[in-house]
Amino acid sequence: MADPLELYCWKGDWGLPSVDSDSLTVLAYAKFAGAPLKVHKIANPWRSPTGSLPALKTREEGSLSQPSKIIIHLRKQKYNADYDLSAKEGADTLAFISLLEEKMLPALIYAFWLDSKNYVDVTRRWYAENISFPFNFFLPNRMHGQQLERLRLVRGDSGLEPGDDIEKELYRDALECMTLLSQRLGSHKFFFGDSPSSLDAYVFGYLAPLVKIKLPSGKLQQHLNSLDNLRHFCTNILTLYFPAEGREAPSRKMSSQPDAGDFDNEPNKRRNQVLSVLVALGAMLGYAILTGIVSIQRVHQEALESSEGHGNHSHDSEEEDE
Repeated sequence: MADPLELYCWKGDWGLPSVDSDSLTVLAYAKFAGAPLKVHKIANPWRSPTGSLPALKTREEGSLSQPSKIIIHLRKQKYNADYDLSAKEGADTLAFISLLEEKMLPALIYAFWLDSKNYVDVTRRWYAENISFPFNFFLPNRMHGQQLERLRLVRGDSGLEPGDDIEKELYRDALECMTLLSQRLGSHKFFFGDSPSSLDAYVFGYLAPLVKIKLPSGKLQQHLNSLDNLRHFCTNILTLYFPAEGREAPSRKMSSQPDAGDFDNEPNKRRNQVLSVLVALGAMLGYAILTGIVSIQRVHQEALESSEGHGNHSHDSEEEDE
């Protein structure tokens, strides 16, 4: 029997199986299609085989890191949640997924990563508390920069900067997108009847964080909460396919402890703590050298020795260069 495919994704919180929209999309699709995945929920993208999350480790195609590529691979393995869709429903699926990526994704990036209050109070705080030391000191800010570049790429504007004008435009598009999705879903359980498809996975991945994570600046959430069918759609998927996570209270106290499957498993905790301290010491030493702290001390020592008529100046210069 072949080994199960391995999926690396962001860990969950707030009653969600993952805090990341892309990870949620892949997790939901795998559930809908019945794909037997071995899931590694982690809090550091550098521990995945691709250096990003989500990532699917396969025997045939190496490691894949984009939701669309992961879903295509699962379909090749006969795990196809869209198998029963008609040609028209398949075309509608592609159209709505394109709409989500064009209209909804930019607003989500802005709401979680570029809105200053949401970023400081929720997003950066969560990643800083859940990523292992010492990576939590620089990874959240690095991810912030990556998300800004991602937004610029999606919008086709290399000079885009956060501000009231771009926020209004992004949110207006997102509200229209949610309204269209609500009208398309209507009173149905899923978008194409009683069985979920890839479209349901994408909509869930994009909207579930807005349902469960309370943001200080919640303009998108206010509109979503007014669309009862979409809100119930997300909570129903959580209840049916992720019952353990769905039972968790959304207003829990943030925890800085990684999952059992993460880097800090109990048998390795002491080793990892030692490694973390060594990395931190190395970083501080490197910072001291780069900023001139060490060289300043050597120059001071050289001046003292010169005043006493001692010391080898050429030797000290060589050490400064090193």
